[in-house]
Amino acid sequence: MEAFDQFRGVIGLAVLLGLAWAMSENREARPSWRWIAGALALQGALALVVVRVPFVWDLMGYANSAVQAIEQATLVGSSYMFGYLGGAPLPFQLAEGAEPPLVIAFQILPLVIVFSALAALLWHWGVLRAAVSGLSFLLRRSLGVSGVVGLSGGANMFLGVVESPLVVRAYFAKMSRAELFQVMALAMATISGAILILYATTLSRTVPDAVGHMIAASLVSLPAALLIARLMVPQTGDRLATELDEAEPGLKYESSIDAIVKGTMDGMQLFLAVIAVIIVVFALVALSDQALALAPQVEGEPLTLKRLFGWAFAPLMWLIGVPWFEAQAAGALMGTKAVLNEYVAYLELAALPAGTLGPRSLLIVTYALCGVANLASVGLLVSTIGTLCPERRAEAAGLGIKSWIAGNLATAMTGAWIGLITHV
Repeated sequence: MEAFDQFRGVIGLAVLLGLAWAMSENREARPSWRWIAGALALQGALALVVVRVPFVWDLMGYANSAVQAIEQATLVGSSYMFGYLGGAPLPFQLAEGAEPPLVIAFQILPLVIVFSALAALLWHWGVLRAAVSGLSFLLRRSLGVSGVVGLSGGANMFLGVVESPLVVRAYFAKMSRAELFQVMALAMATISGAILILYATTLSRTVPDAVGHMIAASLVSLPAALLIARLMVPQTGDRLATELDEAEPGLKYESSIDAIVKGTMDGMQLFLAVIAVIIVVFALVALSDQALALAPQVEGEPLTLKRLFGWAFAPLMWLIGVPWFEAQAAGALMGTKAVLNEYVAYLELAALPAGTLGPRSLLIVTYALCGVANLASVGLLVSTIGTLCPERRAEAAGLGIKSWIAGNLATAMTGAWIGLITHV
């Protein structure tokens, strides 16, 4: 049975691809089998290299150390502003056995502001631009995507769902429908650097080397998102691929100070948005649970939103490699991520009782949750594209739910690959 759990992800990959093809706008125009096989091979190779090659994983360790340094530096600022709530020494004696309070809003979420400012500064200095260009080049050469799609894929590794469209804003009017959908699917299937640090810090006590796993998840999800996107909205007609024009303006800052200030303001907006979303989501879940409690009990327990999510998504999690006796807990997390918010799902994952998920299932779930494909992000992405290119607003809105589905299918594929290469 353990061996079947190990390799059941192969069936899961086939089912996920079948679902994407079944929802295709033009099933006859799917990519060639050779291209599909190449995209799958690239996903598997990335998963193996990033997770299983010691040298590469050592580099991930350096990334983890860098994040810890940023976290410690952020605590200096947050403790100055918020006192012991922000991480400063407590002005009172803790009871024996008690742990210092962890206030998420004042000790963890400020990381978003600091990293957003750092990312803007590194973009202005050309460091992030070089990294994005390099990743874009690799995507173009390996998967043959157009220049604008490759640039968007590279940007999504470092920038958020609002900032990454700015990098390709000059091309929205020129893109084909298939390219627009690929850009949207890439945004949904990955997480930005600032959010990556936030999630990894939240999971640091639950998932060892969480930063490395988050980086690996976004990397493996890039070809997965492109594969799903090409199956769902194939390139049709004689329209040429949209290539890059070096003269076109992209994301730009006037100076280092301008980058720091604008990055800080963007981070502050994200900081407030995360707080607001968490408050609203937890309130809505509580209201839903109160309403569901009025229904008859099932198996001696009241119905809850988490239980419903668990039942609905358990088959998906089982297909990608989670054992059935853990699939309901994993499905509840996946449902929370897909419908409500992935950070709330990670908070719930970090709060699970020890032993709820085995080590392998824990990794599968961590990777499967690593994307911003939730319903709120659909509205955010569509409104961003509509603001940058009003003439494509209606088309982007029509593709919104499709991109949500594509993002969740892509991260589920990434979870399946991790299950395949991780020993039981």
